[in-house]
Amino acid sequence: MPDPVPALVAVVEDEDTIREAVGIALRREGHRVEMHPDGASAWRAFDAALPDLAVLDIGLPLMDGLELCRRLRARSEVLPIIFVTSREDEFDRVLGLEIGADDYLCKPFSMRELMARIKVLLRRAALSAAAETPDADTITAGPLVLDGLRLAAQWRGRAVPLTVTEFMLVQFLARRPGVVRTRDQLMDAAYPDRVSVSDRTIDSHVKRIRRKFALVDPGFEAIEAVYGAGYRYRT
Repeated sequence: MPDPVPALVAVVEDEDTIREAVGIALRREGHRVEMHPDGASAWRAFDAALPDLAVLDIGLPLMDGLELCRRLRARSEVLPIIFVTSREDEFDRVLGLEIGADDYLCKPFSMRELMARIKVLLRRAALSAAAETPDADTITAGPLVLDGLRLAAQWRGRAVPLTVTEFMLVQFLARRPGVVRTRDQLMDAAYPDRVSVSDRTIDSHVKRIRRKFALVDPGFEAIEAVYGAGYRYRT
């Protein structure tokens, strides 16, 4: 049996030292790497062929990371995307998550932490490709149907395009309808190897999840916030 092809990770970063350091770390982990110093050159490459995962800086020349993320997400709902940024403003980080990124790290960041998050996101993405039977690991909770192997969600028979992180959160909530899940529990479910994830990260994901379900069903209210506690899925 031939060996599996290593994942292709794209690094889009205008700071040469950071770009090279991330590339070296990725190669040590056995990944293939493509590197771009600006958003425009990265998009030309992505428009031809998507990588298996993208690491994006926000403050890129020619095309910023937010616009690049929007374009990538329009091409694929399941492509893992991680932001690295020197912008400490919470707005930038929340905005990045709301337009479709799966995670973010602030500079200076731990290379070990970045590699751990990349490993988790690639592992989740591989679940979909490894799916063999359509009915395995399926959760049905009221009008919601979740295919855990393909990371596919349906609401009232209509597909809801979720990122891998969004799917993991919905799946965790739907496994026990009516049970309140704390933000810490949700962080553990979505980021099993987490080093540092904030409550705001979970809130941003939930906001985006609700918006996607509302596009399918304007009356969607199944994911409910419980003040001071967390969230629950109501059937």
